[in-house]
Amino acid sequence: MKRVAAYCRVSTDKDDQANSFESQQRYFREYIERHPDMELQEIYADEGISGTSTRKRARFNAMIRAAKEGKLDLIVTKEVSRFARNTVDTLQYTRELKALGVGVLFMNDGINTLEPDAELRLSIMASIAQEESRKTSSRVKWGQTRRMEQGVVFGGSLLGYDVAGGKMTVNPEGAAVVREIFRKYADECKGAPTIARELRDAGVLSSTGKCLWSAATVIKILKNEKYCGDLVQKKTYTPDFLTHSKKYNRGQEEKVVLRDHHEPIIDRETFDRVQRELHRRRTEAQSSGHGNRYPLSGKIKCGCCGSSFQARKRRCKDTDGYRKVWRCGKATAEGKARVNANGEPVGCNVGRQLREDVAQDILKRSVQAALVDAEAVTETLARIVEDVLNSARDDGGEKRCIERKLEAEKDKKKAALDAFLTKDISKADFRFVNERCDREIAGFQERLAAIEQRQKLDTEGSTVKRDVRAAIRAIVTGERADDSFYGRLLDHMTVHADGRVEVCLTLLSARWTYVLGGIAEYEENMARQRCTSVPISVSKPLSSV
Repeated sequence: MKRVAAYCRVSTDKDDQANSFESQQRYFREYIERHPDMELQEIYADEGISGTSTRKRARFNAMIRAAKEGKLDLIVTKEVSRFARNTVDTLQYTRELKALGVGVLFMNDGINTLEPDAELRLSIMASIAQEESRKTSSRVKWGQTRRMEQGVVFGGSLLGYDVAGGKMTVNPEGAAVVREIFRKYADECKGAPTIARELRDAGVLSSTGKCLWSAATVIKILKNEKYCGDLVQKKTYTPDFLTHSKKYNRGQEEKVVLRDHHEPIIDRETFDRVQRELHRRRTEAQSSGHGNRYPLSGKIKCGCCGSSFQARKRRCKDTDGYRKVWRCGKATAEGKARVNANGEPVGCNVGRQLREDVAQDILKRSVQAALVDAEAVTETLARIVEDVLNSARDDGGEKRCIERKLEAEKDKKKAALDAFLTKDISKADFRFVNERCDREIAGFQERLAAIEQRQKLDTEGSTVKRDVRAAIRAIVTGERADDSFYGRLLDHMTVHADGRVEVCLTLLSARWTYVLGGIAEYEENMARQRCTSVPISVSKPLSSV
């Protein structure tokens, strides 16, 4: 008496497939009952599982374990594609089972692995099944891409949006949290760790219904283009239809980008401003080693304990607004050292604050004092900028990139025609794809024409050079330069308890020392176009000290 197990599988959980699933099980029971030398042990069935991999097929793996434990003599299945669509898996498992004396009977294919020529026929049938799976995967991926281009949303809900039936609708409660995160980052200039901590302290729930907030989660929300109404899909792709493993799409496949796809939660101006601020903080953090929120972050030091000053906002007494000041990170607002659990002082007693506008004024005066030969500096920088502009005029790289995209659109248009002729897509889908490809092709052709026209123009005129030098001279002399420009020139600024401020610029050995006056005196002097921070001495170069 042969101990027999049956295996059946359907790859989706749709109702029509479920009926086939029940039919397979009924068929196997009737088949085994008609053979007196067979005894049914169990029917193993995986429902709604792909056959390209056995990793997630729990019942299949349970059947193999039962065979290895000596509980089975024969496995019957409908056909090779039901057993596995991966040629390697099919041959590997049938060889292991044959070594244990367990055969596999593929009924529709007429193959019994215990027969001498079974492996040859099985290899052919398994290869056919795998190729059919590849074609199916390709058709499904192609169809999904076309639906994405039509605006259908693939994926689940997220904070601020509910996704159902391929459409996105605003969730008011989640949208309020998203707006608060953007406001804290853009208007209050708070960092992602601070925002995450405040959300946890307030007990705000995330899209998963849990109060689990991290800096990475906040950054992910700030970068998500969906909140300004755009939709970008195919951010991940599946390189191998057999393993189904997903990878981040870093240019391997073309993403589907739809602008103004749905109702935005954040206006585009605010979203773009946040993206620029994210880029600025990331760039400055990489260049200086500090998580810089401001141009002077990490560069103002305490003369007592050596700690970095931290930015704080203080309400102005005479106005309703706020003023940014810098204060030692180890001192309290009262200017006293922090205390530990035992009441012992920790840190320093420097309570002096340095206003942002005073710090910037001190820095600018030091920079202007250092640039003794503005014309020589202007000439040097102008030559560097002109070399960069000359090299940037070579549009060859951009032209080749556009030409590749143009050919890709032509190939896509041809593929759509082939799919329509083979009846893989409807006439409406074909028209949609064809029109979209025509628009893209026309756009690429216009860009190529513009590049060719640009290459014919002579951009080496004297006017361009004169404008470049004028802009650089304005920056060097301080006429046109923002706070970020001066912040990059500062190496560090040290604030002492007695009001002295020492300034050291990048790549310069000289130091400038200033003394801070009272706030009232500062505002009065500023009205007279003078600074309260009057330099009392300029030290000699360090090499001479």
